[in-house]
Amino acid sequence: MTVPPRRSGSDPGSGANPAELLASKSVLLAVSGSIAAYKAAYLVRELQRAGADVRVLMTRSACEFVAPLTFEALTGHPVEVEPFKADDAIRHVALAREADALLVAPATAHILARLALGLADDVPTTLALACTAPIVAAPAMNVEMWRKPATQANVATLMERGVRFVAPEEGDLACGEVGAGRLAEPGAIVAELTRAIAAPHSAWSGRRVLITAGGTEQPIDPVRVIGNRSSGRTGIALASAARDLGASVELLLARHSEPAPPGVVCRSAATVEEMREAVLRGMADADVLLMAAAVSDFVPREVAEEKIKRASGELELRFDPTPDILAEAARARRAGQLLVGFALETSRGEERALEKMHAKGIDAIVLNHPALALEGAESEVTIFAAAGQRWSLPRASKAEIARGILARIEELLR
Repeated sequence: MTVPPRRSGSDPGSGANPAELLASKSVLLAVSGSIAAYKAAYLVRELQRAGADVRVLMTRSACEFVAPLTFEALTGHPVEVEPFKADDAIRHVALAREADALLVAPATAHILARLALGLADDVPTTLALACTAPIVAAPAMNVEMWRKPATQANVATLMERGVRFVAPEEGDLACGEVGAGRLAEPGAIVAELTRAIAAPHSAWSGRRVLITAGGTEQPIDPVRVIGNRSSGRTGIALASAARDLGASVELLLARHSEPAPPGVVCRSAATVEEMREAVLRGMADADVLLMAAAVSDFVPREVAEEKIKRASGELELRFDPTPDILAEAARARRAGQLLVGFALETSRGEERALEKMHAKGIDAIVLNHPALALEGAESEVTIFAAAGQRWSLPRASKAEIARGILARIEELLR
């Protein structure tokens, strides 16, 4: 399991402006016992600059690194350390109900394990268990602790339950080692917290989104296939971005080179026929279809029962056209469903993309840059809508491009 990399602050079309979305919001900052605890003071200031009202919770071990008085002076609020006080035994429930978000930073391996187990043996874990607001965690620990399967399993469990993560940075660590484990910069943490707060209010919240990704492969014998160079990165990035915006995501995966994102339902669809069946089945419940997979246009007419030998001499393959899955989905759509196709052309891209969109009867189409789309980590796209809109997203990481695509499609949803 891999935590998604930190996002930059230049998401095209993200619309997540901390100055607007965090203004007057109540943020609980849970500080656990890490050498990076002192950085939480800078994080408080960053949150306050965005307009948030910050209250700090601390584990007892965190108090060994930074005195509670530091955070009391910065926030103007008492710091919560003891889970139960004689004068207010249910204070943790009240704080949890008042909060707009809970941020755990720095998050040690220990507190991640306790959160994953659902323990409530100190203020931060008790508040987390009672909290119904979005939760964001920013880990900080030794690189080997971060890599351990136990830690990664706990992270995966929390992500499946909706906790969002800001991955630790690579660099020099306090223990003298070098690697992933440094607490992310305050700006990156605040940006993720902003997205977490915005997600329930986005047009994607509660939507059922069906996404296809990767490249289909068609067998020509028991060991060989005909396929394409699609990595699946764009479709997987779309699934992650839609999940982060509050959508319920089903991802249909052909061959891909990236790990499937946690928190979404993933189904294998390796061949054209498997993809067709999965799409038509998934369309029954989907509000939005994003057809990002590179689906083969032709399939071998015959598949050899045994491995074809070199001694057979010259090899001749004959192909038949495949069913047009997107056009079939468009014909079967119900009222209110939104369908988005993807195109990759080596010439006359805009013209052919528009022809494809109108011929298939879909709502929008995303035209990929042929030199970037197939195997690279970056892309640039142009989005055309049947209603006449056109948006161009400049070259950026595929994660950023995915968020930009969803921001434009959101206009059609609204």
